[in-house]
Amino acid sequence: MAAIKITELFDARLAVMLAGRIKPVHRAFDDRAFVAMVHDATPGKTYTQRVGIIADAMHRFLPGDYEEAIHVLTRVLGPENPNETGMFRDYYWIMPVGKFIERYGLDHFQLSMDAIAEVTKRNTGEYAVRPYLRRYPADGLERMRQWAVSDNFHLRRLASEGLRPMLPWAPRLDTFVDDPEPVFGILELLKEEQVRFVRKSVANHLTDYLKLRPEPALELLARWRRSHNEDTQWIVRHATRKL
Repeated sequence: MAAIKITELFDARLAVMLAGRIKPVHRAFDDRAFVAMVHDATPGKTYTQRVGIIADAMHRFLPGDYEEAIHVLTRVLGPENPNETGMFRDYYWIMPVGKFIERYGLDHFQLSMDAIAEVTKRNTGEYAVRPYLRRYPADGLERMRQWAVSDNFHLRRLASEGLRPMLPWAPRLDTFVDDPEPVFGILELLKEEQVRFVRKSVANHLTDYLKLRPEPALELLARWRRSHNEDTQWIVRHATRKL
């Protein structure tokens, strides 16, 4: 798979894979029309465009009721990813599910955030969660706090990565930039994180704020430098590596 461009993974073949998972769960799913729609629409499109096309096609052929549709999609996700790696290698096919939630579930906060949690345990919900943080900032922060102390390291990572103001390949999240203290409070819950996958997200998050709001970010890092915890010191070194 390493030799295949990521764009080439999101075509009619992926539609066939998804249809094979959806059809047994939702017998009314028109798998042939779904595959045909993706086949006709994806050639010549970019990776992100293709992910959106597949999400839109699922919306076209899944139940019109969002609660029913998301129930179908969460049932096809399969086992959770036990590893820090593989989210884009082995679970790449879940990306359209995240896009579906991002585009069509915004009026259903609790239901969609629960679904994003299931997505991120396998692939990532860092993109899907951002519109919800914009519309529901207080409720979104509360859910992030819950995820930050979860036993699941994928959810702990999402508590940081989803809130990053300058997440690569995503529109900037300016919602908390003027007052980053609530976000920093969530990062405080992760400052002694033992899983490198999560620590790296926290460090990159602080690197974003060193560019956007250097003064409060430097104050936080100065406090963390006084810690004797090795994981905290790793985060500080990684966050400030380019200073």
